[in-house]
Amino acid sequence: MNDSVKVFMGGTFDPIHNGHLRTALEIEQWLGVSEVTLIPSKAPVHRQQPERTGQQRLDMVRLAVTDEPGLFADDREVRSEDASYTVLTLESFRREIGVNTPVCMVLGMDAYLSLPQWDRWQELLTLCHVVVVKRPGWVYEPCELMQEISKKHETKDQQRLLTSPAGHVIFRELTPLGISATQIRQLIREGCSPRYLIPDAVWNYIQKNKLYGFKNEGK
Repeated sequence: MNDSVKVFMGGTFDPIHNGHLRTALEIEQWLGVSEVTLIPSKAPVHRQQPERTGQQRLDMVRLAVTDEPGLFADDREVRSEDASYTVLTLESFRREIGVNTPVCMVLGMDAYLSLPQWDRWQELLTLCHVVVVKRPGWVYEPCELMQEISKKHETKDQQRLLTSPAGHVIFRELTPLGISATQIRQLIREGCSPRYLIPDAVWNYIQKNKLYGFKNEGK
């Protein structure tokens, strides 16, 4: 078990669901690290704003990982006064753990291909490695710029992520779970149960706090 590598997944987690959790757990086991950190964003810059507050989404992440020692909820973006720029999160990690500790950021393919739209995106691979999660059957069609980035930085050996601080991109295919937070929110609005798509503790929290339009106490 490698305790000296920082691995994290960011996102709105609106709400967190079993697809997020299974991805994080498989990455933790595949890399052989002690922990994967989940970081809810407070105010994402490049996408629609979450329906629930940062604190509510953080609460749900904490509930979701309570019984899984390999997953951890981090509140740094929720409590930050800054917008949720990934580069700022990476810089905060570096201030804490130094420049020589390996840091791995887990991204879905959509997010990876959109990197040129991110703030100070050219600096990201100087601060971390990127683990790109592929869905089975995904057709990889990057723009010319991302083709160049992938060609320059790609590795197929995960050990390189554990022995250097930053600079590599690796693609990893994981168990397909076709779950989306949008789907879950819609189910709740329609009065349907999202059970087995999200942890029971998260569903209980949503019902208790009447989130996402939940009304029917009997569900």
